[in-house]
Parts: sequence; C-alpha cells; structure tokens
Amino acid sequence: MKFCSACGQGVELKIPPGDHLPRHVCTQCGEIHYFNPKVIAGCIPEWEDGRILMCKRNIEPRLGKWTFPAGFLELNETSGQGAAREAKEESQAEVEITGLLSVINVPYVSQIYVVHRARLLRPEFGPTNESAEVRLMREDEIPWDEIAFPTIFHSLKFFFADRAQGIQGFHELDLTKRLLRPE
Repeated sequence: MKFCSACGQGVELKIPPGDHLPRHVCTQCGEIHYFNPKVIAGCIPEWEDGRILMCKRNIEPRLGKWTFPAGFLELNETSGQGAAREAKEESQAEVEITGLLSVINVPYVSQIYVVHRARLLRPEFGPTNESAEVRLMREDEIPWDEIAFPTIFHSLKFFFADRAQGIQGFHELDLTKRLLRPE
C-alpha cells in the first residue's frame, strides 16, 4: 500500500502506539490500515442418492482441478448464504445449507475456510464461467489426485468419514504447510 484510502496521502509502515505489528499508517491523517485474512465460504452439495456435486475449475488458480463450490465471502452475508451463492455462481445449483462441517485456517495465504454441508435441491446444474465441468460423483469417483486445494481435500475426507460413521461432526484444522495431503 502506498497511499491512504481515507485522504490520499502517502503511508508508512510502522508499529502504531499500543499495537504489536507493523501497519500502514497515513503520514497526514494518521489513519491506520489493517489487512485481515479473507474468509472463503463453501459447501458440499449432496444429492439424495449420496453423490456430491463437484466442479472442475475454469479459472486460475488451479485451472482444470476439481473442487466443490467455494469462494470469497461477500460483505453483509453469512457464511451459509455465501456458500449457497457460490454454489449458484459456480454450478448453477440451488442448495439448502444443512450444517457446518469444518473451519480450516490457512495462515500461509491469510485465509479461513468455512465449509458447510448442503442438500442439492434438484439435479439441475451445469458449467459456468468459473467451472468448465460440473458433475455428481460418488466417493469412489472423486479424482483425489486432481483436487484443487488442500482445504478441499481435507473437507471431503471429513465429509465422507462422518457420513460413513453416520454422524455430522465438526472439524477444525490448521494448515501451516503447502501440502495437499498430510505427511
């Protein structure tokens, strides 16, 4: 950041009084600019036969890799509303959010993933600008070696493990290394 969004003057990186981290501080008006992690909301839409909706990415990053619908949370929406919106934007699917599955912290990219379980309301979906292909998949059809992000991989594993046990658990995970799979 070079200029203050409040007054347009230059900023300098320094630790403000009473703080513990360097921040961009305006040299003119004193405005302190905080940069915080981004929240990603997503859902695993399940059809009544147990298959889940997966999307093949049509955008970078990870073009051509598979994910469930997820994206940046917008202002003035809950994580569930954001997850349902992303399902519509990425797959044209209407979903009902049914519960929270996981919260995954990814500090190396300053992101927090909030992943929900969802029920696909009707088997109507299709590709969008963001997804080249959209398909219902059984667990054994998931292309595990082509999953876009570690957060997607782990959330899918949580989902299927819970389902196999007949529970709807909640999972929290801190991903501190850039690994798709655990060591």
